[in-house]
Formats: sequence, C-alpha cells, structure tokens
Amino acid sequence: MADAAPTPMMAQYLALKREAGDCLLFYRMGDFFELFFDDARIASQVLDIALTSRGEHGGAPIPMCGVPVHSAEGYLARLIKAGCRVAIAEQTESPEEARKRGGSKTLVARDIVRFVTAGTLTEEALLEPRRANVLAAVCDVRGACGVAACDISTGRMELEECTSDALGAALARLGASEVVAPEQWPDAPGEAITRPRHDFASDEGEARLKGAHGVATLDGFGQFTRPMLAAAGGLLAYLDHVGRGRLPLLLPPVVRGGADVMAMDAATRASLEILEAQGGSGGGGRAGSLIAAVDRCVTGAGARQLAEDLAAPLAARKAIEPRLNLVQWLYDDPLLRGDLREVLRALPDIGRALGRIVAGRGSPRDLGQVRDGLGEARRVHDFLHAKRDQPALLQGLLPSLSGHGSLTDHLGRALVTTPPTERSQGGFIAEGYDHALDELRLVSGNARRAIAALEARYRGETGIAALKIRHNGVLGYFIEVPSKHADALMAPDSGFTHRQTMAGAVRFNSLQLHEEASRIAEAGGHALAAEEAHFEVLVAEVHAAKERIAATAAALARLDVAAGQAERAAEGGWCRPEIVEAPCLEVEDGRHPVVEAALGKSGERFVANDCRLGPDDRLWLVGGPNMGGKSTFLRQNALIVLLAQAGGFVPAARATVGLVDRLFSRVGAADNLARGRSTFMVEMVETAAILAQATENSFVILDEVGRGTSTYDGLALAWAVAEAIHETNRSRCLFATHYHELARLAETCPALSLHHVRAKEWKGELVLLHEVAEGAADRSYGLAVAKLAGVPKDVIARAKAVLDKLEKGRAETGGLAAGLGELPLFAAAAQAEEEHRDTMRERLQGFDIDALSPREALELLYELKRDAADGV
Repeated sequence: MADAAPTPMMAQYLALKREAGDCLLFYRMGDFFELFFDDARIASQVLDIALTSRGEHGGAPIPMCGVPVHSAEGYLARLIKAGCRVAIAEQTESPEEARKRGGSKTLVARDIVRFVTAGTLTEEALLEPRRANVLAAVCDVRGACGVAACDISTGRMELEECTSDALGAALARLGASEVVAPEQWPDAPGEAITRPRHDFASDEGEARLKGAHGVATLDGFGQFTRPMLAAAGGLLAYLDHVGRGRLPLLLPPVVRGGADVMAMDAATRASLEILEAQGGSGGGGRAGSLIAAVDRCVTGAGARQLAEDLAAPLAARKAIEPRLNLVQWLYDDPLLRGDLREVLRALPDIGRALGRIVAGRGSPRDLGQVRDGLGEARRVHDFLHAKRDQPALLQGLLPSLSGHGSLTDHLGRALVTTPPTERSQGGFIAEGYDHALDELRLVSGNARRAIAALEARYRGETGIAALKIRHNGVLGYFIEVPSKHADALMAPDSGFTHRQTMAGAVRFNSLQLHEEASRIAEAGGHALAAEEAHFEVLVAEVHAAKERIAATAAALARLDVAAGQAERAAEGGWCRPEIVEAPCLEVEDGRHPVVEAALGKSGERFVANDCRLGPDDRLWLVGGPNMGGKSTFLRQNALIVLLAQAGGFVPAARATVGLVDRLFSRVGAADNLARGRSTFMVEMVETAAILAQATENSFVILDEVGRGTSTYDGLALAWAVAEAIHETNRSRCLFATHYHELARLAETCPALSLHHVRAKEWKGELVLLHEVAEGAADRSYGLAVAKLAGVPKDVIARAKAVLDKLEKGRAETGGLAAGLGELPLFAAAAQAEEEHRDTMRERLQGFDIDALSPREALELLYELKRDAADGV
C-alpha cells in the first residue's frame, strides 16, 4: 500500500526544509517555533527540552519539539554556541489574509526570512558585548589567497591578500566566528562552510561591493587586488543568502597590509593566551588571558577595539607613537581621565545599535541609543576640545565626535525618553511631535475613560458591585459578572447580550460598550500606523548617516581604549615603552601581567626581572629548575613586546622595544593533542615554522625544545635549533632548556649568552627564587622539584642512586656533550656537507644504462674503479 500523501502543512514544511539545507528549521506555528524530524532530535538534545511527536509521515510518528517565540533568542543563542545554524520560517500573512486568498481551510503562507549563523548575529542577546563577532570569507586566485572579514554588528570590513602559508596566521588574527570558502578547494580551512565557487569571482566581488556602497568605482576606498575582490564577492554573496536579499550594515572596506601588523601564527597566539586562556578539559576562556589582565575599558566597544589592537599589534613606529602619546596625555592627568571614563561609562553601544537598525532588526530602543550616544559624544567633544596640548591622535578623533546636531535634535523631539524594545504596541513617539497622533491618542484615551465611566454606571444600574469591564485578544472588550448575578443580565430587556459562559463567571456585551470599543480600536489602529510611519522615517535618516555615526562610535572606542590603557598603567605602575628601529629589547624590572595579577589576589609579590637583547647579545640560553619561572620569563617579554606595539604601556620600570616584524612562541602543545598529534610532533611542526619564517627583526621564545624524544635526539635537535637561530635567522631569542650541555654553545656562538633562574636548597628543601641571573645553571634540581610535587620518598631515594651512577659515568666519559665542542658551527657544517657530495652516485644517476654498448659499459666500470681508488 502506497504511503499517504503528506498534509498541506507537512508539504509546506518539507519544501522549506529543502531550502534550509543543513540548517535547523524554526517553523512558525502561532506563538511557537516548531522543529520536526532530525532537527527536533538535535534541538531537543542541545536545548534539553522535551521531544514529542505530531502526526505521521511515511507511516512513522514525526518527532517534534518547539520553543516559544517570545523567548526564542535565548534558545537560538544556545544552538549557535553548540555549532548549529538556524533558518527562521515566519508566517508571511495573517490567517484572515489566508482565508481571503483561498477559503476557510487555506494554509497560512510561510517563508524563510533569515538564516541565523555564528558570524551573522546582530541581536543584543546573542552577542558578547566585549567581543567582536567576525565573519570571514577566504579563497585562492592564482596561488594567492584573498581574505574578506566583517563584523556585521558594527559594519567594519577589511580585505587582505596573503600567501597560502600565511592564511592560517591571518585567520588566527581575525578569530572569526564563521569562515566561508569556495566548494572543492582542497586548501580550505577545515571548519569552513562551503559555498558555490562562482560566488568567489573577482569581477562579481567588485560588482557586489559597488552595489553595496552605491558607487560607480572603488577607487575612493583603496586599491584592491583580485584575490581581495574574490573574497569580498564570496562574503557579500553569503550575507545576501543569509539575509534573504537584505544586506546588513557594511562600511567601506579597509585594506589590511600584511606588513602593517606584527605577524603571529595560531600557535603563538594560543601559547601567549592573548584573548583566551588555554583551558583544561573544560576549554579556555577570557579569564586568565592577557586581555583580562589589561582591559580597563568601560564600554563594550572599547573592549572590542582593545582586543583588535592586541590581536594585531602595529609594525610601524609612526603608527604606534600616536597611540602612546594619547595614552601618555591621559596618564598624566588623572582628573581628566576619571571624568572622561565616567562619561564614557554611561554611553550606549551605538555601533551595534546602528548595525541592528541598518540590518532591518532595529527597535525604538536602538534609535534611542543612537540619539543618546551621539548626544553624549558631543559632550565628550566639547569637554576635550577645551583642553590644551592635545595629542595628534585626539585632534584627529575630535571632528568625528560632533556634526550630528540635526539628527540628534530630530530623534530627541520624536522619541520618548526611554523608548521600548518592541514597536508593535506603539508608545515610542513623544507627545507634541505629531499633533494628529496626539489627537488619536486623545480619542483613544477618552474612549477608555468612557469605558471606565460606563463600568461605574452599569454597577449602579444593576446593583452588581462585582461587575467589571475587561479585555482580551479574542473577545475584545466585554462585561463580566459572577455566575450568581448573571440571570438579571440575561433578561431580554436588560440591554446586555450574552457572549460567553465561564466556570464561575458569565460575559456580556452592550451597544454602548461596542461603540466605545470601536472608537478605541479605530483610533488605536491609526495611532499605531502613524507611529510605524514615523519609525520608518527615523530609520531612513539614521541609515543615511550610517558612516558618520560609525565613525563616531569608532572614535569613542579609541578614546575608551586609551583611557583604559592609561588607567591600567597607573594602577599597576607600568611604563611607557620607547619604540626604536634597532633590533634590541631592553626591559628593566619586567613582569608578567597575568601572573602578577593572579599572585596579587593571594597577597604574593611577583619577582621582576631584566632582559637585555641586542645585536651582540641576541640569544639568551636560560636554564634552571622546573617551576623556577623560565616559561614565565619568556612569555612576559613576548607580552611586553606585544603590548608596546599595540600602543600601550607595559609592565616594567623601563622598556626599550626594537620593532618586531614577527613574534613566535614555542611554549606548550596542549591545544593540538586532541587532534592526534604527539607533543613532540607539535613541537617540531612549530619549530620548523619558526626556522622557516623568523627574520633578523623577529622575536622568538623557545621552551624546552627536544624534550619530547630521547635524550640524545633531544639534545641534538636543541643544539642544532639554537645554532640555526643564532647563525641563520639571527633573531632576538630567549631559549629555555634543561640541557646543561648546551652551555658549550657559548664557546662558539658570540651573540649567545648563558642565564639561569636561581634556586637554593635550604635544609633539604628547594627554595625557588624566580630571579634570572647570568651564567649557566649548576644543576636542574629535578629531584627536589619531584619531592615538592609529592613523589614518594622511596622513589626519590632510588632516583638519587640512579642519578649518582649516571653523573659518575658522565664525569668519566665526558657526558652527553663529549666531542660537541669540536663540531663546526651550523653554517659551516652545512657547507661541509655540501662539499662532500656523493659524486659517484650522481654520475651513475646521469647515465642511461640501456643506451650503453657492451664496450662503453666496460670502460665506464674501469673509470668508476679509478675514481673510487682516488677517493672521488
């Protein structure tokens, strides 16, 4: 027997589901969004809601679950966080319109109005206030990669071209919530959502950008390469798809040059815990990260700007100094800084309010936020404009803080003081703005007062004190009395008409009540229509000024970052770094901001240390015990470089930072263990990247290279890596190691010096001093650390006996490093290997054996024998 045809509703659902693809489909049913089949199973597990069934399909019950429309945002947030994408299918007509169109049983029309994905969120409830939400599109064009990225909640968009090797670092810097890439691209990022290849055509991208900004040429925005335009095409096509033809707020694209910022790969960012701390089984988070220790911004927009600054430190002194000058100006005037921060603290997030308005998801409250934010921006302008000795960056920001007088005046006159989030009920247009609207409200108000008077009159006439006039969405206005009083109103000459009998109450209507209710409904409908018309006009006015409003939001964010940096510096005794072109790093009393903050909570003091790297002393070999502070010392200097080039003060008494083009950190490998790579494999991959990419202007920190393999292999690799960095890369480098044998490198590497973290044994106990001192470490104190960790005494005793035996053998044989002192340096060894090539093998490989005659083959054998005898 053939399966029964699906019901009209299910046929409509299945058609929409085909359109939704791999997204979960939220299917609007009255006051609920319902999900069916596998979508229901997935959503019920993620949301922990009941899975039920509705009807049958193919002879089996249809799994179903649902969420209320009024609280859908909370459920959407949980689904997006779980990695789901959602298509929203709304009713596009009312039941009354459906009945007029096709009769009483006609199904209400529905359509997908929007796709909700991780990178296309604009709702306040779905976004983190202090974190940007970036959508990125990547593609390849003739061997070069294009990257287009935007945060549609604020409209910022940037384009970049890079090599395929640098694509991972570019995406790591962006920290995108969602990545889009063309189909059938073998080098696409693993987590990317694939889209049709033709979306990523450069000519299509150029046309889409022109259309989005209403221009005939892109020359006014900058010079864009073909890979940039191709990526932009993919990005805009995806936004057009998820928005169902409506693009969100997009500001003119900005070209991001690879040389403009300090490069950092994904491993370095994870190791330094810039924006997120590396977590254990529960994952990482903002707590324990660099930004958590630095962020003193009082607005969400400022915190997002700070995160961008830390993710992309500047690489040019002329760009860094203006930021430092503004921080210094605010640092020097605590009263000014405090007043400015107090004003900024009260500001709404006008950038994201603007994003919602332009995307068509704005509310009266968003218009109110734009009004209030622009008004406060003018106050900030007037406050700062009167100050003397303004730094250049502030002078450049001030014009963006004003110039909105007409718009703010219009919004101020049109909107009530605190506009509501929903506009469907009206009440957001201020009294006195529209006299016709005021009249409609007066009519409605008079009718309501008339109904209240009518209720009092009916009570007197009937003698029923419990009589009430009520209202609901189904019956409208009605008269309600307790059941025991209903008989009097049921009489034919009572003037009341029976409408509904309830348990304990009976409901009636009357001619006078109907007339007053009609007046209310008519006036209320006209009033709502008038307010909606005003709303559209105000939205259009904001839309027309979107770029200037966005510039104001960006200027306020930059001021918040500078004031926050100055506040953090004053709070922690940080200093302004001196930025120089020379390849040096001189830090006096440097500290690790995250570790210092953690110790401060428990009342402990952080031990500050100096670091001085230069052309003649550019590689420090740092030894000492575990837990002695080697890794902290390495990381703190990398973070000082990062903070300085981001344009902020640094945790030190004094710091001179030579510009760094690339920052590398090879410390820890926890992130990749779950991906099936061993610790040692991860270590070697990251080390290989450093050796291939580090330059004379790079800064490298390496921790325990070679520890994941055998002692001999590890020492050999550590030795060769240290030599390569010294001789070939010639980068500034801090190299922590437990291999004491590496100290021999100081004999042959003139720019390498030996250092160690100090420790002492006192009455059999290890005391870690956390001080970095000159000279090689005398021992590693491994057994003392094991004792501190709680290793059983008998195991420590046995280890001591084995250690004594090993050290005795080392004294007799010269140890692991025996003979290493006679090795040529890295470059010389490579040259020697090149000179001692296997020439005989090369000659044999050059012959075509099948083409030789017997006599020629015999002569060749004699010739090879002579060469072998001569040692060739």
